[in-house]
Amino acid sequence: MLLTSLDPSSPSAVDTAAAIAVGPDSMSRTQVYETASALAVSLPGTGPAAVHATPTLETVIAVTACLLAGVTVVPVPPDSGSAELRHILTDAKVNYWAGAPHPGSDLPAIPVDLRGRGTAAALTAPADDDLAMIMYTSGTTGAPKGVRLSHRALGAGIDALADAWQWTPDDTVVHGLPLFHLHGLVLGVLGSLRIGSRVVHTEKPRPERYAAARGTMYFAVPTVWSRVAADEPSARALRRARLLVSGSAPLPTPVFDRLAELTGSAPIERYGMSETMITLSTRADGPRIPGSVGHPVRGVETRLVAEYGQLVPDDGVSIGRLQVRGPMLFDGYLDRPEATAAAWTDDGWFVTGDVATRDAAGFHRIVGRESVDLIKSGGYRIGAGEVETALLAHPSVREAAIVGQADPDLGQRVVAYVVAEDPDRSALAGTLISWVAETLSHHKRPREVVFLDELPRNAMGKVQKQQLQQLSPRP
Repeated sequence: MLLTSLDPSSPSAVDTAAAIAVGPDSMSRTQVYETASALAVSLPGTGPAAVHATPTLETVIAVTACLLAGVTVVPVPPDSGSAELRHILTDAKVNYWAGAPHPGSDLPAIPVDLRGRGTAAALTAPADDDLAMIMYTSGTTGAPKGVRLSHRALGAGIDALADAWQWTPDDTVVHGLPLFHLHGLVLGVLGSLRIGSRVVHTEKPRPERYAAARGTMYFAVPTVWSRVAADEPSARALRRARLLVSGSAPLPTPVFDRLAELTGSAPIERYGMSETMITLSTRADGPRIPGSVGHPVRGVETRLVAEYGQLVPDDGVSIGRLQVRGPMLFDGYLDRPEATAAAWTDDGWFVTGDVATRDAAGFHRIVGRESVDLIKSGGYRIGAGEVETALLAHPSVREAAIVGQADPDLGQRVVAYVVAEDPDRSALAGTLISWVAETLSHHKRPREVVFLDELPRNAMGKVQKQQLQQLSPRP
């Protein structure tokens, strides 16, 4: 059983009146199980069923009911536009909603009764290899692809993090992340329903809501942690927590340092994607190094491969293509055999599309996506991440993103997109170029600095670099 803490016979099935809380609404673990069971027995067939993944207790019950019934669940972002919604529902062959429907869909819905009660005897536990979830990727290139995740993969991924983070039923997990995404739904909610920890979803990831929740583990993306670090009273209220977890994008070193100062606990970073769950993480009982996503979690192997297939040395500097394998990886893209085949090497490694470094102690540092974050300029290979880290260390820079733009002489030139505090932008541009040249090396300096009021980001706070590349600054 994936959600083992809902099994009354499980050692982790310790109940409290508010084991699951979403905003002002809460349920005990028993109430979640009984209410989800009542919905589960009314779901037709094995699905797939779509869930309108709003930050509500209804979403938690709908997803839980599908998993208990062996119905494949398809979490749908609440802000899906008409084309994206139509694509997801059609691609996944969804024909009904578990819980309230998305307002843009006319498919029938099986409603959630938050006062409902069910019986475990009416349910047959799904097999470990059964398809649990189809999670759609962000679709930065082409239409979003459906990632097929089994019950076994979800369980293995959560258990590996329980080991790395020393996550137990005594913990209270706090987060305000989207419930259609790996970080918010699988880690933040399903992780707690498996391990038996209490979970508090703050509806929105605001610093004051995090501060009021009184948790032991807090999950957030760097944008949220930056806001927490800027809100000193809220940050200091997190001193009771034992673990601050950041993911989905690199955490700027100044934010790392400020959080450590205000909370008394250096944050940990982790790395993963929809296809792999979390494969790399700093350990709760290990060193916490700014910019590092730590070591492979239990059961995972990694390797870094250079352009022509040779392995990259573990020197902390050489950049290679990150490939992984482990028990929490997905079962392929839905109805995309060519895309699935292209994602794996002939000897069984998943090609993440990210580039990274690894040092002699095995600590990994993610440079970024190979497609946009590995810049080849004037014969040099430049990682966008290290240039962004250098820029973020300047006191006038609030946000920074580096992309490579086509250049007739260099092949690609390094362009910095910056959100800055300094109103004198003309002088600051030259200062930042010199700052990077002196901090890193001359060839890694931006050839141009473009100032923006904000960087384009998706719902998880990741900078949308394809949009920046389309801005096409002057050659």
